[in-house]
Amino acid sequence: MLTAILLPSFRKKRKLMIKVMILAGILGFLVSAVELYAAARLTNSPPANGNLVIGWDSRGVLEKADQISGPWTAIASAPNPYTIPITSGAKFFRLNQTVNATTLHKKVLCGYQGWFRCPGDGGSQWIHWSRSSSTITTNTLTFEMWPEMSEYTNKYPAPGFRYPGGAQAYLFSSQDRQTVDRHFDWMLDYGIDGVFVQRFVVGVASHPTNVLSHARSAANRTGRTFAITYDMSGQPTNTLLSNITNDWLYLVNTMHITNSTRSLYHKGKPVVAIWGFGFNDGNHLASPQQAQTVINWFKSQRVTVMGGVPTYWRTLQNDSYTNAAWTPVYLSFDVISPWAVGRFGNNAGADSYTASITIPDLAECKSNGIDYMPVVFPGFSWYNENGGPLNQIPRNGGSFYWRQVYDDVHAGCNMIYGAMFDEVNEGTAMYKLVPTAAQLPAQGKFLALDADGITLNSDWYLRLANQAGKMLRGQIPLQPIIPISPP
Repeated sequence: MLTAILLPSFRKKRKLMIKVMILAGILGFLVSAVELYAAARLTNSPPANGNLVIGWDSRGVLEKADQISGPWTAIASAPNPYTIPITSGAKFFRLNQTVNATTLHKKVLCGYQGWFRCPGDGGSQWIHWSRSSSTITTNTLTFEMWPEMSEYTNKYPAPGFRYPGGAQAYLFSSQDRQTVDRHFDWMLDYGIDGVFVQRFVVGVASHPTNVLSHARSAANRTGRTFAITYDMSGQPTNTLLSNITNDWLYLVNTMHITNSTRSLYHKGKPVVAIWGFGFNDGNHLASPQQAQTVINWFKSQRVTVMGGVPTYWRTLQNDSYTNAAWTPVYLSFDVISPWAVGRFGNNAGADSYTASITIPDLAECKSNGIDYMPVVFPGFSWYNENGGPLNQIPRNGGSFYWRQVYDDVHAGCNMIYGAMFDEVNEGTAMYKLVPTAAQLPAQGKFLALDADGITLNSDWYLRLANQAGKMLRGQIPLQPIIPISPP
């Protein structure tokens, strides 16, 4: 008699990477643990007393089937580890890691810009890689960190840029479906729950949907979740309401975006984030009355509205308007997420920010029945983008990012916004990046992951996001020190 234990990747429409372990006999066989991805591992203990014990080290639902093709049935409330008597016939087990898309709670979600373009991707422009749409040179660069490109299917040559040894250097286009697929594959591999897909209101009149369509398809395939962020940057006030409402109605009624099982809901309603109301920076122009009209309209559409608000929204100082009329606007959001990028630059600053901003914010939100989603970021640099210092806020091997996550969870936060998944323009990207300076193109000036003297693999920050999610959900202890080791 044979018993088979299936250790799969659970990825649809992609080359299956599975390990089927055939266990000969009823007793006396040994199965070793096999780690397939950083996000999950099923393990089998040596059988004892006619039982097999199955354990796992990640979130997921244990499912069983009589044959590898299914049908698969969830084992209701399966304890971890799960004990099953060994019987005759084949049995298959898998860990289904599909993210629960019905709530923001206990999730680490990243911002997803999706704004990078290269000539040959269906257009002819460099967008967000270069300040010149027609060329990319060392004088036109607008990004700080070079993506690690070895796993991308479609790559676009950056003329004049070469890796050490002389090989052509490549970049990716977010318009390319295979780029978005790769990013969502990584989210699955490393247990990241999903993303907020950015849409700039100033550019939605023609309803551009390529990146959003790719993200929806990839989320469906990988079991991640997604929501929309409307960014108010640069949006004139005279077309604000019409642009944003027409676009949302198009996404709902024509694209049926909220019908996707991977569309993020919270408290029974689809989530929409609105970023930029109330910033006193000359780039966000809406008045309190105009902002309130937009929020009220979304609420009339039965939407959970999250506000990406100024850091000091509660005290109306520094980056926010001092006009007290903004206070009721902020308090009308269902979820508040204050922007924190660049507001502090080391662990001590993160601690101080938590004490003076996050904890009082949480108290204010709880007293008003509002959820709270703090922003964490790995570091910051915009030498090429804006002429600022290179490595302005060092990542310090991930300890800066981890301290923010620890502080937020310790303070009682139950959801986290990661800024950002793919933002290399300001050096906050979490995806796979060139790890060492010796691997960067010699042309131009860029940051590698070893900029602070710590050797890391390209996926280090994806691994940290995975651990952050586990700590948020209580799967590992709350701890101020990174629980895993590089590289």
